[in-house]
Amino acid sequence: MTGPTTEWRFSMDWRLAMKLAIYSLLLVNFGLYILEEIYVASFTMRNGGTLLEWTAAFATTIDLSAWFTLLFLLELETFALADEFLEKPWVVRLLHGLRMFCYLSLAHSVYAFGTIYLDLLAQEIIPGVTSLCQLVGPDVSFTRNIEYVELTSANCNNLSADDRFLYTEDGLVVTDRDGFVLEKRLALVDWLEVIFWLVILLTIEIMVRLQERGITRGPWITAIKASKVFLYGGLWVFAGWWLSLGHVYYAWDEALWIVGFITIEMNMRQWKKEIEEGELPESAATPAGSINNS
Repeated sequence: MTGPTTEWRFSMDWRLAMKLAIYSLLLVNFGLYILEEIYVASFTMRNGGTLLEWTAAFATTIDLSAWFTLLFLLELETFALADEFLEKPWVVRLLHGLRMFCYLSLAHSVYAFGTIYLDLLAQEIIPGVTSLCQLVGPDVSFTRNIEYVELTSANCNNLSADDRFLYTEDGLVVTDRDGFVLEKRLALVDWLEVIFWLVILLTIEIMVRLQERGITRGPWITAIKASKVFLYGGLWVFAGWWLSLGHVYYAWDEALWIVGFITIEMNMRQWKKEIEEGELPESAATPAGSINNS
């Protein structure tokens, strides 16, 4: 057996270096998100709450833990593990089972972000309040554009000139009408982002299972490719929106995750090429009953 060509070794080294850089940066961002959620919870969870309310407060931490696990599992199945190892049924079942567990965790994120958005839709203007100073209290904060400030008699007149206010967290966090419009948009984008990512995961899951059966072409593949243009395009739009609001860190994180999953897509394309060129064992490339058509 001949070894890899210089061109192939260079390609592999470049891809591995890129992956290590991206995954390392994502881990750093993960730590920063944990610190940020602890900071936000210090305002929104001052009076305690139920287990579901606490998990909702740390939805991003739970969400990212599942994402990292999924990224690792997909990297194993589409690139790192040897083909002979992946031919073992128990290995495939284990990988699929672990991914399903992660999907359940991500379903919690859909619930948590959806609950936050729907709760905001139910909020109404605080009756009888025409000045922010009327809401000054020991545990009350003012928010706008994901920035929180302790509401005091010294700063209440400077935070907003509006005469109508709404709670984003009952009795704890308040904002004015403009801030509330933005708060709803932020919550909606958070919700849509996790849904977009879950659909992308679904397309990758379908592709993995099809390619495990040696299927690399056909109407399903064409539909998945078309959907990914829309899904990844939507995520880039969300990244641009975060940037427009001054949240450079969120835009940067979004871009990193997009590139991270593009590396998985690169693995999938290389796997597809190997199947079509007949480099995989026959049992992995052409299982009984499958048709590899255009």
